[in-house]
Formats: sequence, structure tokens, C-alpha cells
Amino acid sequence: MQFQHPEILYFLFLLVIPILVHLFQLRKFKTEYFTNVKFLKELVVQTRKSSKIKKYLLLATRLLLLAALILAFAKPFFIAKDHKDAKNELYIVLDNSFSMQAKGQKGELLKRAVQDLLEHTPEGANFSLLTCTDNYWNTDIKSIQKELQNLKYSATPFQLESILSKIKAHKSAFRKDIVVITDAVGLQSKNTPSKSEDENLYYIISEAEKTNNIAIDSVFINQTMDNFYEIGVKLAAYGEDFNDIPIALFNKNKLVAKTLVNLESKNKVINFTIPKADFHGYVSVSDNSLEYDNCYYFSLSKPQKSNVISIGNNNKSQFLSRIYTDSEFNYSNTELSGLDYNSIEKQDAIVLNELKEIPQALQTTLKSFAEKGGNIIIIPSEEASVSNMNAFLSTISSIQYKTKNSTEKLVTKINFSHPLFSSVFEKQVTNFQFPKTKTSFEISNTSPVVLGYNDQTAFLSSSQSEVATAYVFSAPLNKLNSNFQNSPIVVPVFYNMGQNAQKVGINVLQIGENKPFLVDSKLGKDEIVTVKNNKESFIPLQQLLNNKVKITCNENPKEAGNFGIFNNQVPVNTVSFNYSRTESNLDNINTNSFNNYKEISNVSSIFDTLQANRSDNQMWKLFILLSLLFIILEVLIQKFVK
Repeated sequence: MQFQHPEILYFLFLLVIPILVHLFQLRKFKTEYFTNVKFLKELVVQTRKSSKIKKYLLLATRLLLLAALILAFAKPFFIAKDHKDAKNELYIVLDNSFSMQAKGQKGELLKRAVQDLLEHTPEGANFSLLTCTDNYWNTDIKSIQKELQNLKYSATPFQLESILSKIKAHKSAFRKDIVVITDAVGLQSKNTPSKSEDENLYYIISEAEKTNNIAIDSVFINQTMDNFYEIGVKLAAYGEDFNDIPIALFNKNKLVAKTLVNLESKNKVINFTIPKADFHGYVSVSDNSLEYDNCYYFSLSKPQKSNVISIGNNNKSQFLSRIYTDSEFNYSNTELSGLDYNSIEKQDAIVLNELKEIPQALQTTLKSFAEKGGNIIIIPSEEASVSNMNAFLSTISSIQYKTKNSTEKLVTKINFSHPLFSSVFEKQVTNFQFPKTKTSFEISNTSPVVLGYNDQTAFLSSSQSEVATAYVFSAPLNKLNSNFQNSPIVVPVFYNMGQNAQKVGINVLQIGENKPFLVDSKLGKDEIVTVKNNKESFIPLQQLLNNKVKITCNENPKEAGNFGIFNNQVPVNTVSFNYSRTESNLDNINTNSFNNYKEISNVSSIFDTLQANRSDNQMWKLFILLSLLFIILEVLIQKFVK
């Protein structure tokens, strides 16, 4: 035990005073003999003994009373176990991602956490608050009360590692207390940094009462007909017992179709048929859980013809003319000697069909073509130079040719999950006629194989860049070397490789994903494109590519929806933005991220928990109570002891 004012202990010498007073009060009795008090002798002795006991009791209580008062003023205390952390800085990390929309016992998890912070944070407490989107450094609860009450859900998933890095970068002379308030949905434990020596880590888990949830995962073109599109809406169900779920399709906020769905499995595709025309709307479902994933916005433009040119021998390219028909493509074939280089930039896809050599001038032109969003399809020639082909491939992809192989091979593997086959197969097919090749090249590629041989090597590989794709075959496709032209799979493969997705596909981007988007628009020197709707407007990063503009939206927009792309006030295209669906599964709780943390039960006990082991145990109040007790004892002794 230590004393805050040890000098007051000198007053303990005052304990001599009650002792002296007691001694002065002692009297010597003189004996007087009277015959008539003989029988009172025993009573007198007893009374004199009681008087002595009372005086000793009063002396003891007065000594203890005075000692307790002196000790109380000296303020004794025991040093706290963690007294060195008493001046720590407090950092509160509040998860405001979409999974915090889930409802707990007292409402939505985020709103409940905010309300608890407003109610239980001491007014004089200084702290820093960090969310997925905002940072409030060295503040107090009154200063950020309005911001907390208006805190919105973030399209950015909760990334604990990123927020902790911000706190580490915030220089401070004191140790740090970090309290994380989250539901732990989707946390990646492998990315959680280790605890530093100057940090104390705590966490509070906000638990949802119900984890059932339905999310619209994606929308895609399931089938293309003469005058209609059949679009597929993929639903993902997390939990059990989803019956009679209403799903509705809207075009420009007008109801187009509506139906009820029973989800017997975790994933289900619902099909809608819409006209082949501009569509700018969304699909919505109704459930009693998360709201952010109940709408999926998408834009579908009226189909335009894709421009495809094949460069190579006319006879070897005849099968392409039967695939790239006039109704959907502007297709042409040209010999290398008659190629018009100026026509290349107008194409959407270019097929290099069994060229013996790719000239340097063509390599340079094709590289520029790929950078502007054009797809390149390479069919090698048996007489082609591997070094020449690899020199060109290195400029547009990571694919490389290796040695030539004259062994006959069967094409037996289809990568059904590849985007090239997204709307081709209703189910995985195994009993189809396998095409074969006689002569082929080995292919080196880090990307997944699109079509593969029975020996696990690649027949068709692809390499995706930001805005374009390079497709590379390992073997010549002429009828002397392969029967691939007669295989049923040749049509969807070349058809999808030749399509410009933005001319015939669904225009959808994910908020926060830095994926470029190409817009057909010729801009003047000082002109820019703007992305906007009725609620929001922003200017994206943009790069002029001749008759196209490559835009990158980064963290914009803030809210999902349908947007138009404008050159000044002239609309040039439409695009839709959606939130990432990474937090739709409320059962995906990962508390392994908090192995180095101490758990706190709720928000209201944050400050009690942090101060419990850091405040010195003050004993002076106990001595004050003892003083009062001794005063009461003295009064009782005076009154009841004779």
C-alpha cells in the first residue's frame, strides 16, 4: 500500500493526546468505613470494574477514529495491475458494411451499436472512431453525434487489415486501445495483422437473431431469340424454408413481370423473356433480412452488329462465314497481302487464321487494337515460327507456344465455368463427339484452360486484360489437321469470341471494382464524359482511344442504380452499378480473426472494461467509513455501557 500524501502520517503522533487525557482522568479512591454500607461492597466493586471497561473502550474507539481520519487524509492506495495503460489512446473501429443491416434483439446491428455508443460514452472521453468509409480522429461523442446518427451503410466490405493499418500509421506517444465492433461476417483471418507491443486489442461481436437471407447474385442473357432475350436471374439462398418469395422485373421503374418463387436449393435461376430492345431497369425480391442485395440493376442495349475480320487463306476461313452471319455480324475475310491496316481499329474481333508469320507492322497495330478493347483470336499454322508467334503474344497476353507435337489428341475437357460458355450449356455435358487434332503445339499459360485435351494440355486458352481478351488455339483448325469445324461446340466458341459484350450484352459494373468500361464516343480536345442519374453525378477517370473512351469509376458511385453516360448533355450509353454480394451469407462468421483480441460483451461495458484494471484502488474512502463507524461505536458505548 502506498500513500498519495505520506507527510500527513506524521499526525499519527496525535494519538498520544487521547492516551494522556485518559491518564489524567484516572482518580485515586480513598476508603471510608461506614457500618451501614457493609452489604453494598460487592455492588461497588462491580460498578468500578464496569467503569474501567467503558473508559478503555472509549479510549480504543477514539484512538482508532483519529488514526482512521489521519490515514484517510493521507489517501492510501494500491497500484493497479495495468496502471501504465491509464493514459492509453482509445480507437473504436465500427463496422458499417451491409451485413450490419441484419436485425438483432434490439433492431439493426449498426443502429443499435451507434445508439449504445451515444448513450454510454462518457462526455469527456477522448477517442478516435473509424468506419469502412470515414475517420474521426481525436474527437468526443458530442462532436460526432450528428455524424453517427446519419451514418450510412458502406458499399466497401469491412476490411479490418486496412483500418488497423491506418491506426498504426497514426503516430502517437501513447499506447493504443483498439476496440472493434463488428458482426465478423466475411472476415479473412489470414489478412489480420499481428498484435503490436503498443496495442491492446478488444472486440465486440454483434449477433443477428436470424441469418436467413436471399440475394440476387447476377443477371445474364440465357438465350437469344429472333426478337426476344431470355434473361436469367440467379438467386442465392442462405438458410432454410424460402417459400413464395415474390420477384419482380422493372424497366425504367415500370413493372414488366412478377412471379412467386420457391427455393428448394441454395441456388436457382429464374427466367424472364424481354424484347430485343434497350432495357434499363432492375430485378427485385422481397425478404425480411438484408436489403442491399434485394435489387440487381442492369442495362441491356438494343443489339448492334459486331465487326469481325479474319486474316488468312479464304478457303481455310469459309467455316467462319457460316458462324458470323449477316444478321448479327459485319464479317469479312482478307489475305494478309491485301489487308487494309486502317480497317483494324473499326473491328470488335480479329481472327489470325493460320498465318505463317505475323509481320512487325501488324504486331504493332494489333497491340494497339487490343489496348482499345478488341478481341484477338489466334489459330496457328503448322509452318508458323514459334519465336515469331511468341514475340507477338508477349505483347498482348501471358500465353506462349512451346514445341510442336505430331501426336493425335482428343479434345475432351470443357471448362463450363469459363465466361465463354456462360449461356451455352444448361448442364454439364459429357457424352458429346470429341473433336481431334493431328498436329498441335504445347501451350504455356497461367490462366484456366477453356478447352483441353485428354492428356490435360490446353487446346484453347484465353488471357484476359482490362478491356480485351486474347484467345489462342494450340492447333490448326483446317480439315486436314482437325475435325473441330464439324463439332457442335465450334459455333458457340467462335460466336462468343466474336461478340462485343457491350454491344449485345448486359452492362453491369460493381461498385469499388476498378474495371474499365469502353464507350463508343468521339470526344473533342476539352470534352469529357459524365456518369449520372437522378440522385448522383460524377466524372470518372477516362482515356481517349480514337473513337472510344475508356472510363474507370473506382469508388463511384456511392449508391447502386441505373446510370447514363453523357458527352455534355448527349447520352452515349447506359450502365448499371451494383454492390458486391460478399456479405450476403450471414452464417459466414469468422472469429478466428480475433485470436489476439480480448472479448468485450457489449458496447456499454467498453469504458468499464478498459478502466477496471488501470485505476488505482483508492483506500481513503474505506478509512472514512471506518471513522464514521468508530463515531457510532463511541456514541453507543456512551449510551449503553455503564
